[in-house]
Amino acid sequence: MKKVDVFINGEFRTPFLNRYIPVINPATGDIIAEAAEGNEKDIEWAIESAEKAFKETPWSYDKELRFRVLNRLATLLRDNLGELTELESIITGRPIREMKAQLSRLPEWFEFFASVLKTHGTDSPPFSGDYLNYIQRIPLGVVGLITPWNHPLLILTKKLAPALAAGNSVVIKPSENAPVTPSILGELAKEAGVPNGIINIVPGYGAVAGKALSTNKNLAKVDVTGGTETGRHIASAAGFNLAKVAAELGGKASVLILPDANLEEAVNGSTFAAFIATGQTCVQGSRIFVHESQYDEFMERFVEKTKSLKVGDPQKLETDIGPVISAKQYKRILDYIQIGKDEGAEIAFGGKPLEGKGYYIEPTIFKNVQNNMRIAQEEIFGPVTCVLKYSNTNELIELANGTDMGLAMSIWSNNIRQAHSLASKLEAGIIWINDHHRIDPSSPWGGFKSSGIGLENSIKCFEDYSKIRNVIVNIQDEGFDWFDGSAQVKRYS
Repeated sequence: MKKVDVFINGEFRTPFLNRYIPVINPATGDIIAEAAEGNEKDIEWAIESAEKAFKETPWSYDKELRFRVLNRLATLLRDNLGELTELESIITGRPIREMKAQLSRLPEWFEFFASVLKTHGTDSPPFSGDYLNYIQRIPLGVVGLITPWNHPLLILTKKLAPALAAGNSVVIKPSENAPVTPSILGELAKEAGVPNGIINIVPGYGAVAGKALSTNKNLAKVDVTGGTETGRHIASAAGFNLAKVAAELGGKASVLILPDANLEEAVNGSTFAAFIATGQTCVQGSRIFVHESQYDEFMERFVEKTKSLKVGDPQKLETDIGPVISAKQYKRILDYIQIGKDEGAEIAFGGKPLEGKGYYIEPTIFKNVQNNMRIAQEEIFGPVTCVLKYSNTNELIELANGTDMGLAMSIWSNNIRQAHSLASKLEAGIIWINDHHRIDPSSPWGGFKSSGIGLENSIKCFEDYSKIRNVIVNIQDEGFDWFDGSAQVKRYS
């Protein structure tokens, strides 16, 4: 059984309390690893290590070092893809076919941000008079990264790559449900040449280790992915300490199918959106809007497509849907299915747990759903989706925007002009047209409303991991005399 200790100053150490949290295989319910139960003291050690490394190693100011190391880390990730894929599939229950596709792209983040750090730095804006003005981007210092269980390596990579590229040191608090692969990433980073102390990893419960990290006054930034309420608490604590905050929080993504869409493509896209990662993703297509003229035909095709999905062992290549992550999440999803039935929605397919070991739930489709129902408003985070009717474009816009969350939506249409026009009226940070759940390190990722603040990915994210130093240089030929009144006039005119 693998034991995951805290990783501080380049070494694995026994946690302060010498206590461990069981890590469960959701496909069987068996304990497959133990993760350190980090507490406030472990977080203090990690932050002290990160501060020391930031001050005493060349990492914060040597761009060439960071460029070489990040590219080397990308290579090591590719070399270890097989082991990481298998472990993530076992620990999260995500089908291995999907996991391989996702993790194979991780090196791109380190390569992209390595290129950004080499090309994006000092600016020289125009300045009135005989002055040279240049702006330097310098690292923030120590940043805290709090990551969830559903995409342990991808979401960590989306935060870690820009944080390191900008020259920061980091303290990572991975989910207690999925800490194994983040700890391996820490080892690979050390092998790639990241100096000891620049990366520190403390597994533990969010209410203890996560709280201790987000409330520490020595952090310059906190970057969290998690539930909306968790994000509010973290942002409040960080704000009190005047630390920057990025938070990618809850989602209730809509799939908008226009009457002119290719129905087969829309059905395939909706199935992908609803059940990718067993529905355990913040951009899951959990609200599917279909025009009333096509509703019955869409439902027939959608149910038939969903019936063809294979639910089972995530380690088998033919599996489309695996287990949900934990007994707690399993109960939560089943509770929501009952809530949907109690509210008057009808189950078109699924809705039941599977017999035997593991936390398996049938892919579930609700029909005849009203937009004010809880199943249409609250994030379920499982293989459950709702199909709703609309009669015209104005109603569609009102329905799609009629939720407190605004992370992502997708539009399905053969009329690109109409799709662009509709996209401009939607309250979401990410909008796909004739696709869903696509991502790239160069493309901004973040939400509106209660779905979060700040961004992952893109040059903008890199900039948010740095602060600005503005330098103004007097280059006049003659010396300046402050007490010369004419010079003062010249200076401010």
